[in-house]
Amino acid sequence: MSVATRISAAVDVAGPLAYGEVRRVVGLNLEVAGLSAAIGDAVRLETGDGPLLAEVVALRDDELVCMPFGELRGVRAGMPVEATGRPAEINVGSELLGRVLDGLGRPIDGGPPLEGLARVSIEGTPPHPLRRERVHQQLSVGVRAIDTLIPVGRGQRMGIFAGSGVGKTSLLSMIARGTDADITVLALVGERGREVREFIEGDLGPEGLARSVVVVATSDEPALVRLRAAFTATRIAEWFRDQGQHALLLMDSVTRFCMAQREVGLSAGEPPATRGYPPSVFAMLPRLLERAGAGEQGSITGLYTVLVEGDDMNEPVGDTCRAILDGHMVLSRRLATAGHFPSIDVLESISRVVGAVTSPAQRQSATELRQLLAAYRDARDLIEIGAYVAGTNPSVDRAIALRDAADAFLRQEITEPAALADSWSRLEQLVHS
Repeated sequence: MSVATRISAAVDVAGPLAYGEVRRVVGLNLEVAGLSAAIGDAVRLETGDGPLLAEVVALRDDELVCMPFGELRGVRAGMPVEATGRPAEINVGSELLGRVLDGLGRPIDGGPPLEGLARVSIEGTPPHPLRRERVHQQLSVGVRAIDTLIPVGRGQRMGIFAGSGVGKTSLLSMIARGTDADITVLALVGERGREVREFIEGDLGPEGLARSVVVVATSDEPALVRLRAAFTATRIAEWFRDQGQHALLLMDSVTRFCMAQREVGLSAGEPPATRGYPPSVFAMLPRLLERAGAGEQGSITGLYTVLVEGDDMNEPVGDTCRAILDGHMVLSRRLATAGHFPSIDVLESISRVVGAVTSPAQRQSATELRQLLAAYRDARDLIEIGAYVAGTNPSVDRAIALRDAADAFLRQEITEPAALADSWSRLEQLVHS
């Protein structure tokens, strides 16, 4: 343990204790009287089931509105509430590699306790817009369709937009195994509890986990824990970036993060706005997403899944994320139900840094394949009913001839990541065949 950490711990022990009491419990919130604390500060209660942490989310007259990080079972009116005087903190350090943490940064994998690490607040500062490095180098993710047609740059922030059950989580696991990033930080926010072990042991595997940090907050966790899981994962990725490393932050999903903030905001008394989301949701999204990116040294490449309601790509959360992020991939239910994996609709997907991370020759090959795919899509109805006459359109004729080869290029097994150089080579062979 560092000297600074020991001094901080000694000051905390020696400082005076301030107590208030639970006035009432309303919905998901505790109302505490007789205690002075700031928004974001943590408070502690001693219940019959052990200590319970809560966070101050609103101030109302002379009372604090607090939201708990656990179950309210055992809480009663008049129970003493202790002020900690600071926000809840998490451990950061290279010892987190290979570990699975909960939304508060505590290990849940049965491994050794995290001791002697630096403790930091989850609140971070986005890189200065004039001092951050420009995105100029491609990051390989091991997926041919992405690496060639929707290339990702180191320090880019990309959204993966899809409805439910279209393969977002499977695509993330494929990227986690195939990327050439130094470190991978995965945030599973609001996921089904059944899928967590499947993802870690089956999809990610021991090799992927060894260079990853996994932060998990399942759908049954309190809203504040799901909300904090996104910031905890981002803060861990920021620590690795500050060490000069290139981190890949995978978050599934931003929509469930927004849903958690909706619960917090509505419980604190905010008015509902677009589709029931309070204004704080749309204020908090850039606070989360802008923290990824390239720094003065190191980078965080962020890939965020967006669960769009009813496959509507223009619903409020999706539309807001698309405006903030540096590109988007759209997953198609039509492709998914046809057994096409990954189910990326490349014609509806775009990377805003493609000109900075690829060569003119690479861009020409990618553009040529896009044009062939678009030509086939435009003539699809005529082709399927047999009304298209060969020789009518040279582009459509070539698209039909290369259709099977293009489909094979865009398909890929989840367990077979592709090398970046091999992907570009196969694309060049395809478009020049």
